[in-house]
Amino acid sequence: MSNRTKYVIGGVLVALLGWWLLPNWLAALLIVAVVAAPVVGYLMLDDSQRRRLHRLRNRGQLHR
Repeated sequence: MSNRTKYVIGGVLVALLGWWLLPNWLAALLIVAVVAAPVVGYLMLDDSQRRRLHRLRNRGQLHR
């Protein structure tokens, strides 16, 4: 099992546990915050940094 799969399974388990233990609105807010953090980080990059990131992804050099 790859690391990415382990992270996804762990994230789903934490989200389900949070949904069960926390009030519904707080659990939903937590899930939205976890999804929004990388999106905001990507949007904060300037064009040259985004191009560099795309080049690394296309060459398969990211996550080595």
